[in-house]
Amino acid sequence: MLDFFERQERARKRTTLLTLLFALAVLFLNIGVYLAVVLTINLCFDPQKLIDSSFGKFSHRWWDPELFLWTCVITTSIIAIGGIVKTIELSQGGSTIAEMLGGNLVPPNTNDPKLRKLLNVVEEMAIASALPVPRVYVLPDKSINAFAAGLTQHDAVIGVTQGCLTYLNRDELQGVIAHEFSHILNSDTRINLRLTGLIFGIVSIAVIGRVLINTRSNGRRQNPLAFLGLALLIVGYVGVFFGRLIQAAISRQRELLADASAVQFTRNPDGLARALKKIGALMYGSQISSPHVEETAHIFF
Repeated sequence: MLDFFERQERARKRTTLLTLLFALAVLFLNIGVYLAVVLTINLCFDPQKLIDSSFGKFSHRWWDPELFLWTCVITTSIIAIGGIVKTIELSQGGSTIAEMLGGNLVPPNTNDPKLRKLLNVVEEMAIASALPVPRVYVLPDKSINAFAAGLTQHDAVIGVTQGCLTYLNRDELQGVIAHEFSHILNSDTRINLRLTGLIFGIVSIAVIGRVLINTRSNGRRQNPLAFLGLALLIVGYVGVFFGRLIQAAISRQRELLADASAVQFTRNPDGLARALKKIGALMYGSQISSPHVEETAHIFF
């Protein structure tokens, strides 16, 4: 017998651990930017220091507490400002994300049998999870997929692909919708928004590096800004790589929590299991055709 309460608690603990790992990735980025700045200073202004500090001879020029402090402050500020700007952009409500992905709002008074069934299932799961009934969007994709988006339970929306309406029976659709309600109930939509903002902040480091690479040299010596830009570009994308790995891991754990909660809401594990089997067997799978899928991939079923 599935102990979904135990599964929920285990997934929450793992998510906390992975969030701490994300913080370590940001720390790594701070250290990387500091090394990039020091390397730029040594190479472009005093290259002899590189020779003096090689093979075990540690030069004091490689460690400057004041420079390290200012580098961390500036780097963290860039990440924070970039993340806040992106978060504000995404915090206008789940409808903004749904429309960005090409979703069409399902009118509450629709007479279409498939859409009527979808709205009825959403209302049932709202009662089961004690949540407000969200607005519902349908994406035109023929694949089977779904998402929940929004900053709070009151501005959240649920979106499903056309493939869900075409290929899933009522029990399977109920399992998928219950899964998405779990994301709303457990504040996964808020977590996903913050993770997206943080990754955007990390990308800002790489963007700054790209801008600096394009600065012109005076023709007489190495251009320190261009060299620093190259270093920042490398460090920035390494940070993005680790950040996305951790984001994927967090998303995976929240998916386990959502699966466990879906069983709690429906009391029918077979519906969700059959939906997953249909995704695996379908030619279109769970693919989304929206050009914004890369930045929103972690919110999908």
